[in-house]
Amino acid sequence: MKQEFTITVYTENHIGLLNRIAIMFSRRKINIESLNTSPSEVDGIHRFTVVINEVEDVVKKLVRQIEKQVEVLKAYYNTNEEIVWQELAMYKVSTDKVIEDVKVERLLRQYGARAVVIRKDYTVFETSGHREEIDTLTRVLGELGLIEFVRSARVAIINESKGFHEKLREFEEEKPGTELVENEFLDKQEEVFSM
Repeated sequence: MKQEFTITVYTENHIGLLNRIAIMFSRRKINIESLNTSPSEVDGIHRFTVVINEVEDVVKKLVRQIEKQVEVLKAYYNTNEEIVWQELAMYKVSTDKVIEDVKVERLLRQYGARAVVIRKDYTVFETSGHREEIDTLTRVLGELGLIEFVRSARVAIINESKGFHEKLREFEEEKPGTELVENEFLDKQEEVFSM
């Protein structure tokens, strides 16, 4: 059965990687519900957060495929119960409506919205929360004269994770192995590279 999964991908910041990852989804006819890219806690490493609705077996295969990209350091997938997540939303409402209608002010306060810009003709509020909360506030404000609305992509932190920074540090501290492995093709270059 399909369910919502959040895929977190740690990558080097290279041109074209986002496109190659997006193609992996479109080839499998998987719709991306939300996509966020940002720097991570490790300097030079970026984090992609992708939300999809799919069955777990397909998600496992997709994550393994993503990890085969050279620039990808690690990819994880999680259910909503395994992460802490939020989305940010901004609402533009008529300033007159906010001043005149107590219901609008009460709603905004109930959802923890705060004013970002206040002008004569409109006021912009921002709030963060889960999709359902943002959808509810959007629907109610729509009935009360919502002028404009925009939502960010999901940002998420994995519950059970020490953080990628710690895993990277552990990897860097590992000593190289002492066992020497011989490349079996070194003396067969003409056979391997002949056209």
